[in-house]
Amino acid sequence: MRSAMLVFFLCLTVVTGLSGQSRAELEELRKKNLQEIEYVDRMLKTTATQKNENLNELRVIGKKLNLREKLINEYGEEIGLLEYRISLNRLATEMLEQDLTNLKNEYANSIISAHKATKGTPAVAFILSSADFNQGYKRLKYIQQVARYRRNETETIETIYDELQGTKERLESDRKNINDLKNKEVRQKQLLRDEQDKKERLVTTLSRKEKQLKQELDEKRRIARQIVKEIERLIEEERQKSVKTPMSSEMKIIGESFGENRGRLPWPVEKGIITSHFGLQKHPVLKNVTEDNIGIELTSGGATKAKSVFKGEVVRVFAISGANMAVIIRHGKYLTVYQNLVNVRVKAGNSVSIGQDLGDVYLDNVNGGKSVLKFMIYEEKKKLDPELWLLKK
Repeated sequence: MRSAMLVFFLCLTVVTGLSGQSRAELEELRKKNLQEIEYVDRMLKTTATQKNENLNELRVIGKKLNLREKLINEYGEEIGLLEYRISLNRLATEMLEQDLTNLKNEYANSIISAHKATKGTPAVAFILSSADFNQGYKRLKYIQQVARYRRNETETIETIYDELQGTKERLESDRKNINDLKNKEVRQKQLLRDEQDKKERLVTTLSRKEKQLKQELDEKRRIARQIVKEIERLIEEERQKSVKTPMSSEMKIIGESFGENRGRLPWPVEKGIITSHFGLQKHPVLKNVTEDNIGIELTSGGATKAKSVFKGEVVRVFAISGANMAVIIRHGKYLTVYQNLVNVRVKAGNSVSIGQDLGDVYLDNVNGGKSVLKFMIYEEKKKLDPELWLLKK
């Protein structure tokens, strides 16, 4: 039975170790989500006293809802892991208790057997009463074996008893943790329901402004067309230049390095949340309307600087009517675009490094003091999803 127990505890150690690692990862994810929720909360509190009814506010609330749902799922996963570990520890407790009982019985039986074998005679007398030297030697070895067996059995009983106590303590600790997590999960679900109600009220309010929303969407499309047009003009100019002067070897190396860093690029803002995603997206308010985004929108609370995500060369700095400034940086065959800037601090021809300050993201004090950076990545004329290139937060 004890050999079976050794195999069981080996498996239990592996499984519990994996569960512990997964739980540590979940706790880290939960910590990051809570920090991001707190950041969004602070961003929304700056507009709490204002009647802020716009799409960006709706998207910020939507982001908060997504974070809250992720947090609730993580609580559920962690509770599941703990419940699984409790079931294993409960089984281990039962097996340990059974093994401990069997060992105690075996130990008691061995004492009785030894007593019967020696007929209650003390060890020294038992040896000295031997008929000859050979029998005395055998009796000595028997007494030594009995003593060694008892010592081993005592140590085994103590080890299993200690393991049993430790398992019971882990059980109690896990039960308390589950109770704590379930209370937090209930609280997060209540907050989620409140936020969903707030979002629905804002959607209802915004749906009454259909004409204004359509105008905003048309303006967004106009800005996108201008950026695309500028990119195409830039590509064509450089294509004509390359006939005479091919791309430098240094720029080719930068392009190769940029491509190798997919999913590892730093964010173009110090702190922010993604409030508009790349590609074809359902409009958050207008029914049966979609918007085809050429990049993503990063919303930050308060003054924010735009930073280069990779080393390269500034190839365009231009103004967009009603949408501030845009900066285009070349990284070999790749281009990054930073739009909605003011106080631009670079100019065409400048070499930039990773994290270099390009300018300030326009701070919209009228709509709650938020800064919204429009960020795009191109592979020549091909639009790429920036979220796939930026480091996961």
